[in-house]
Amino acid sequence: MEDRTVTSQGQAAAPSSGRPSRGGGQAPRDPGPRGGAGRTGGARSGGAGAGAAARPAPGADVAEPDLPLDPGSWAQLLAPRLAQFVAVARHEHVTQAAHDLGMPQSTLSRAVVRLEADMGVTLLARRGRTVSLTPAGRALHASAERALTALGRAADAVRAEADPATGKVAFGFLHTLGPETVPGLIRAFRAEHPRVRFQLVQGYGEAMIDRVRSGDLDLCLTSPLPETPDLVARRLDEQKLRLVVPEDHRLAERRRVRLAEAAAEQFVMLEPGWGLRRITDALCAEAGFTPRVAFEGEEAETLRGLVAAGLGVALLPPPAVPRPGVVELTVTAPRAVREIGVAWLDGHPDTPPVAAFKRFLLGRRGQLLG
Repeated sequence: MEDRTVTSQGQAAAPSSGRPSRGGGQAPRDPGPRGGAGRTGGARSGGAGAGAAARPAPGADVAEPDLPLDPGSWAQLLAPRLAQFVAVARHEHVTQAAHDLGMPQSTLSRAVVRLEADMGVTLLARRGRTVSLTPAGRALHASAERALTALGRAADAVRAEADPATGKVAFGFLHTLGPETVPGLIRAFRAEHPRVRFQLVQGYGEAMIDRVRSGDLDLCLTSPLPETPDLVARRLDEQKLRLVVPEDHRLAERRRVRLAEAAAEQFVMLEPGWGLRRITDALCAEAGFTPRVAFEGEEAETLRGLVAAGLGVALLPPPAVPRPGVVELTVTAPRAVREIGVAWLDGHPDTPPVAAFKRFLLGRRGQLLG
């Protein structure tokens, strides 16, 4: 069964500015009257810089010519050589480009010469301090503009996900925790962190653990707890399991039952690989029998429906809403519970919103299920 993913929508993201925000890293230089920039979401957006407007060559496919290239821009920080070339290409004037970049003209001239030498092509036709693009330069300029724009957007996006106030948490959980437990947890957490966004993934235990290992999930609620050295798992609560029988079953008049009394019954169970299936098999073995499986499914409520139809019995956690047609019996022996805990990848650095949500969950020990 495929995992189900839901993404919560916080405030609309600000348009990518190509500049780092004030929140961390190198602070951008104030563009003053050159940039005409305002602020949106902690990051600046503005014009290309000083001097003449960008002058793409006729027919050139130039993307987003207003990408800022000042000393604090992502382009300058992450791809300085491309940014330097693009600045010269926009202005076709080394002095104006150097002013835009906040660097000496001689340094910029040498940097472009080194770029040409490394690439083995002439990018600029020089006439004193004025330059024009060669055909190779026009081709590189178009691609470089797109690359720097994409780079700026990517940098803004990854920083947005790590923002303590508005960042994102990728959170996985068992299907059976979806109707009540997880919505209640997120509501309580967002009372203190109202703008943090969530990517919610429902699935079975092994699939979620795989996604934690791959980095798709920051953490997950799972059962049973994994016991592998690459993961950290912390027990948060335990949940009683009940023997669910049809309302006209021979045991339906009882309130309590030993699991061994169901040894002769047909069971409806989750498919192999699901945590609750492993727990059920282990409890039946402890009770002295191997369950006879009539049907296998992928969701607890589907199994409950099969029980209501008289197709077997099941060992399940309590439902969010009582289901007609079934009776739920307390199991007195063996002790029928499942541990529920949170797991994450050992040594993986947490963003501030993930760290805050992890602390929140660990603070709910013994209260996870209400």
